[in-house]
Amino acid sequence: MSYNKKHVSVTLPGVRGLSSSSGPRVCIVGGGPAGFYTAQQLLKARQDAAVDVYERLPVPFGLVRFGVAPDHPEVKNVINTFTQTAQHERCSFHGNVNVGKDVTIDELRQAYHAVVLSYGAEGNRSMGIPGEDLPGVFSAKDFVGWYNGLPSNKELRPDLSCETAVILGQGNVALDVARILLAPVEMLKETDITQNALKALAGSKVRRVLIVGRRGPLQIACTIKELREMVNLPNSRADMLPADFEGIAEALKDLPRPRKRLTELMMKAAKEGGDDKAEKCWGFRFFRSPVEVIAGADGKRATGIRLALNKLEGSGESARAEVTGQMEDVDCGLIISSIGYKSIPIDPAVPFDPRRAIVPNEMGRVQDTAGLYCSGWVKRGPTGVIATTMNDSFDTARVLIQDMEAGKLDLSVNKPGAQAITALLQTRGVRTVLFSQWEKINAEEEKRGKFLGKPREKLLDVDEMLKIWTDARFMSFENCSFKRKLCWILCFMHLFTKYRLYQ
Repeated sequence: MSYNKKHVSVTLPGVRGLSSSSGPRVCIVGGGPAGFYTAQQLLKARQDAAVDVYERLPVPFGLVRFGVAPDHPEVKNVINTFTQTAQHERCSFHGNVNVGKDVTIDELRQAYHAVVLSYGAEGNRSMGIPGEDLPGVFSAKDFVGWYNGLPSNKELRPDLSCETAVILGQGNVALDVARILLAPVEMLKETDITQNALKALAGSKVRRVLIVGRRGPLQIACTIKELREMVNLPNSRADMLPADFEGIAEALKDLPRPRKRLTELMMKAAKEGGDDKAEKCWGFRFFRSPVEVIAGADGKRATGIRLALNKLEGSGESARAEVTGQMEDVDCGLIISSIGYKSIPIDPAVPFDPRRAIVPNEMGRVQDTAGLYCSGWVKRGPTGVIATTMNDSFDTARVLIQDMEAGKLDLSVNKPGAQAITALLQTRGVRTVLFSQWEKINAEEEKRGKFLGKPREKLLDVDEMLKIWTDARFMSFENCSFKRKLCWILCFMHLFTKYRLYQ
């Protein structure tokens, strides 16, 4: 495809980002926190820049929508900032576009001065142990996606008929999962947790959750906020092993203040336990690594997990877990692996480091690929909180701006941006969802949620999402004046004719 011919401005009703511009055109792949923070900084730094955000799902906001725990609504307030960015006159959101499949990176690079990869980490890290594929074993990413309404996880249906669940990993996601498993249903009813998950949790028989880590209390990865929520969880008590805390008190004086406060709270919970009358319990299990998922007599599902007991070599954050040769079996019917997400390759044209599971880059510049950048987890790996992603994305945007000002990107070439890509997607039968159309989906979710006494009830099916905005679009078309209908038709004819000129 060639874009050498000068293009004429075309603006469709409700569509921004399709008119010509003398300024830089930037494409961002991924509509989550990294994508929107990168867009925000670019729009702020360059008053002539036009930014288009492409997202695989019809709905925006990525892990803020699908990763943040439903009982943490305050964390989701950042959506208000992202909405302002999406509604900016020089920004355009294009949902339901699977980059790498519906459109290639090379096609995007032809249409834009710069392309920023911000598509996150949608893969699961494997435990690499026998039995991890048995029914009853889930990744935390999929389990979180199930109760948060990620369309690809709507059919998960975890069996919660067991008494004990084991979570492998001790980060904030692991504690989120533990809390959702043990929280009173009354606490969750007023959140945006999906109704099918709420129904399953209401009938759950899980009464005990063990949160397993290969190292010790001084290396635990969670933060004090999440730990405090576990300690204060109604009708639950802490169940720890005193041996796991031997020698920890003596080390407290040398710890940084945040780590010291976290460790003190953990030790207090281990010592006091909690209400003996509580029906549920949770506890950390340190110095243990998974070796094998144990299958039941029929071999058809998980009924336990075998753990290797470890000892630490070294101290502090750099301490390594070394196996001792001792083993321990734990009976459980639900195993959730929370050992991390990982990015996956998006397109053969993009370099990818399979060992680190990132796009190799220098300060956000993709290795050996001019005009291609990355931000967020695909840049640095799946670590940190939303604020970490914000700072990282701002850094990438600043590097991109520096390259523009230094002449490393040729801004003298007129690029068509979304105008060409939208036409291309239409010829391939891809139904893109603009931000105004997402707002129709959003309104429907809020309407369904209001009926249930909650903020929203998320739609779980992509086809249903598309049907809602399509119905709204045709209702709008049918009710508009003849003059407006004619405008729609002429605009689409003009766009199609212009696309033919590029061939």
